[in-house]
Amino acid sequence: MPNPAPVRPHRKERVGEVLSNKMAKTIIVRVERRFPHPRFHKVVTAYHKFYAHDEKGEAKVGDRVRIQETRPWSKTKRWRLVQVVQRNADAA
Repeated sequence: MPNPAPVRPHRKERVGEVLSNKMAKTIIVRVERRFPHPRFHKVVTAYHKFYAHDEKGEAKVGDRVRIQETRPWSKTKRWRLVQVVQRNADAA
């Protein structure tokens, strides 16, 4: 009896804002993370930049996008664009 197709593991997803789309098929996404400081208990906002693959070039600067973890595309690129959640109103 043949084995069923292997099940892919859960892949991380993040939602963030596009900072740059000047590279070919690559966007830079800034993801915001808010958490209470462990000692002072003030809510801190931390940011992280991710390089994501955008095959069709659909994301523009200021858009909110959903990205997903994937295999390495290049030295720095380990994420891919899943969908544009919200378009930037100023870019219109």
